[in-house]
Amino acid sequence: MPDSFTARPVAGDRIMFRVLGPLQVEGPTGTVRIPPGRQEIILACLLMEAGRVVGTDRLLDLIWHEEPPDTARTQIQICVSRIRKSFTAAGVGAAVVSRAPGYVLSTDEDTVDLQVFNRQVMASRVLVKEGRIAEAAETLRAAVALWRGPCLSGIPSEALRTRGLRLDEDRLTAIETYLELELGLGRSHEVVGEISRLVHEYPLRERMRGQLMLALYRSGRQAEALEVYREGRALLAEELGLEPGEELRHLESAILAGDPALYAAGAAPHGPEHGRVTVAAAAPTPYGEERPHQLPADTADFVTSEPLVRSIETALVGTDGRRSLGVVVIAGKPGIGKSAMATHIAHRLGGERFPDGQLYCDLRGAGSEPVSAKDALGRFLRALGIPGPVIPDDTDERAEMYRTLLATRRMLVVLDDAANERQISPLLPGSSSCAVLVTSRSRLTALPGAQRVELDVLDQAEALDLLGRVIGADRVRREPEAAAALVRTVGGLPLALRIVAARLAARPHWTLASMVHRLANERHRLDELAHGEMTMRASLSLTHDGLNRADRRLLRLFSLAQGPTMPGWIAGALLDDHRPIPSDLVEPLVDVQMLDAVAVESTGEFRYRFHEVIRLFAREQLALHDSPAVQLAATERMIGGWLAITEQAHARVYGGDFTVLRGSAPRWQPPAAYLDRILADPIEWLDSEQANLCLAVEQAAQAGLDELCWDLATTLVTLFEARGYFDHWERTHERALQVTRAAGNRRGSAAVLSSLGTLHISRQQPEEARRSLGAALEIFDDLGDVHGLALCRRDLALLERQGGDDDRALVLYEHAARDFERVGDIVGRATVLTQSAHIWMRRGHSAVAHAQLEESLEIFRSVGYTRGEAHALRRAGQVQLQRGEHAQAEQTLTGVLTMVRRSRDIIGEGHLLRNLGEVHAATGRYDQARGAFERALAVREQIMDHGGAAAVRLDIARLMARTGAPGQAGELLEHAVVTFRERGMRHELREAERLLEDLAVRRSAAS
Repeated sequence: MPDSFTARPVAGDRIMFRVLGPLQVEGPTGTVRIPPGRQEIILACLLMEAGRVVGTDRLLDLIWHEEPPDTARTQIQICVSRIRKSFTAAGVGAAVVSRAPGYVLSTDEDTVDLQVFNRQVMASRVLVKEGRIAEAAETLRAAVALWRGPCLSGIPSEALRTRGLRLDEDRLTAIETYLELELGLGRSHEVVGEISRLVHEYPLRERMRGQLMLALYRSGRQAEALEVYREGRALLAEELGLEPGEELRHLESAILAGDPALYAAGAAPHGPEHGRVTVAAAAPTPYGEERPHQLPADTADFVTSEPLVRSIETALVGTDGRRSLGVVVIAGKPGIGKSAMATHIAHRLGGERFPDGQLYCDLRGAGSEPVSAKDALGRFLRALGIPGPVIPDDTDERAEMYRTLLATRRMLVVLDDAANERQISPLLPGSSSCAVLVTSRSRLTALPGAQRVELDVLDQAEALDLLGRVIGADRVRREPEAAAALVRTVGGLPLALRIVAARLAARPHWTLASMVHRLANERHRLDELAHGEMTMRASLSLTHDGLNRADRRLLRLFSLAQGPTMPGWIAGALLDDHRPIPSDLVEPLVDVQMLDAVAVESTGEFRYRFHEVIRLFAREQLALHDSPAVQLAATERMIGGWLAITEQAHARVYGGDFTVLRGSAPRWQPPAAYLDRILADPIEWLDSEQANLCLAVEQAAQAGLDELCWDLATTLVTLFEARGYFDHWERTHERALQVTRAAGNRRGSAAVLSSLGTLHISRQQPEEARRSLGAALEIFDDLGDVHGLALCRRDLALLERQGGDDDRALVLYEHAARDFERVGDIVGRATVLTQSAHIWMRRGHSAVAHAQLEESLEIFRSVGYTRGEAHALRRAGQVQLQRGEHAQAEQTLTGVLTMVRRSRDIIGEGHLLRNLGEVHAATGRYDQARGAFERALAVREQIMDHGGAAAVRLDIARLMARTGAPGQAGELLEHAVVTFRERGMRHELREAERLLEDLAVRRSAAS
């Protein structure tokens, strides 16, 4: 028996049935003998599905690989009867119960080692989420100790052996997980020997090899760690003709570079003068298990009542026995500190109480266009790892998916500035393990189960504390009476006090008494206002009037920006100032609290936000001091800046100015060095600015800037397509279409219609796509716009291909390729070649397809368009499979799988796993084929893509039917057929029904 199967103390003393090794049954008097052969197969199958019905057809398939005899069902009944008698004679407390359409093993879950193992693995995940890492590792070790050898070894059933192999894989995964946890606990020395033995036994498992490298390196054995890598690389090349995976290569590079990230923060390499490393580097989060941390920055000088904070925390966290969701609504007037309070509490609770993450959304309830629940759900679902194309259009379906994802997680949801209960209700999780913190100007009394906290102004002690934190406690102590008078003057309103205090901090030579006098005069000038509003206006007017002329102008113009948070370059655009560091323009406003610096991006750039009260004040000043022409020119420069950066992002994704039409609107170019910093990852930049960019399209429409509006909207398809933002795609384009039609801008209208046609294709709406593309084609033809014609014909060809008219599609593709070539859009041409190659492949003209794909690959690589390269390579792998070049197909598709995983394209990963399953099936490697299909199925289920999951079940069913397991194939098909009908997947439905009919014919012939 291998070393890794060495027995350890068994977790649990009630186990009677063992399948994690040779089949074994223990009764009160000792081992119960189960005769080998049919009885073993039946009992093993019942144990693997303990508590669930196993159909008689399934048992027939397991025992008789070919045609079962006429007496097969009778023989199964006899075997079941003998198993029951064996249990009774040995005093085994379990029963095999007859239940249509077969049998079920009824026993306590603690009596089957497989169920104990699964439960302990789940328990370990919970312990990890709770931060109890040592207990999680020990729980996994106990689970692995249940194994006594290869699962179900000795059972004469190919199908059960395959299931056993998958369970053995689960065992190895559990081993790798507890080793990773123990490395994180600083136990490198203790586990080096164990991992060495495991790597010797499983030399091709790259995760284990990486763990051994890390353990050796942390133990001060760098040379040995690198030798482990070299041995693995040589073995992979010899056995599989492959290079090590990306993670292993990166680990080698990190070891060579002595990367500090291989150690914990503050830890040092092991040596005579150093202690042991105590924390492992964090592992990447798997798809579907993302842990978002979306909270804005906490306020460093936050001041409030500590008992109030603790009462809110208690309401959110609740007690261990709580069965309902914790919801707290923080209400109060503007400037009272609701958002600051919510953010502060969320940061205090976040990591410890809600380890699965914190979701945050500014619902903009006080604004003219609050965020809809549908949009907020879309943001949350993406943050939780659901790709955009999989997110449903319907709000209720989104809410259902959201609640499902949060059902087993401990997550805090912060909903800032809510307008009403209708906006919030769909955003409430269904699980008591989560909590929701809401801020609103309204009390939201109709929100069921919520605890309400109404914030009041600061008392004198709290206000003086805040004042001292901003201007210095010494200044407060030197003028105690003036400090108290200042607090009374602003009415204890936190925002007003911060603004006044910031003004004092910027003027250290001013006395507090002089500030009281200034503020009193300002209040008298505004005495027609209500008290709370008067306090704010007085504070704002005083600070505003104290700014220099340029800063006052920027404050007014900055109010034109409509986004929730804003980058610093906007200041340069508004003032038409091209200085290298645009945020320098904004800092004077931050110093006096008229703008808040709320975050620092990964590039080091700051992001800014208005308090809504200050934004309204700034807009009033804008209307008083700046003419409509000045406002329009500033707006045009700002939106022109968004367009210029978006164009740059598009060019960096596609390798140039390809596949999109350009308008004539003026662009405002931020400094080149600034663009290089923020566009290091262009798609990520687009994604991070999605809200601002969509608002810019709307603002352009409101301002009548039709050329800017359509140009920005269509350029944003780079983001919408990559991330699946179909709602935003539709909304921005419908708005752009309205404004271009109203302005008589025919080319802009055609560009928007063409782009909407692409959207409808992505949404699988062929009739709508055909109408939009047809209307666009007519306008482009009338205008003689060759590039527009090429884009329309490319998409119309795709529609014909999807509809089954390949001849018409090829004609359109030929026209589109020629037009793209005429205008120099080489990426557009390469896209057409890739798509038409699929038709030639289907027709059996693999040489034509191969030539077209070679040309498209050369283009994509020359411009650095990796997404196009991955798509073309996938088609090339399919062509190789069709030509019987199985080794080449496997190598190509495996390479593409690495590419899509690197880009976190989980949908692409699902497609590639299916393709690899097809390669394995074509070469008779049915176990590997099923493994690939099942991984593809797991991917689809993980992202809740029910249609995609059903399509993979169809693949597995074909495989099972081919390998002599029609019963399992039938179960999979029946499940898939329901989904195909619900989702209108007609082609897949026809295929599934045909296969079901074939299985029925076979079953009828067999009986």
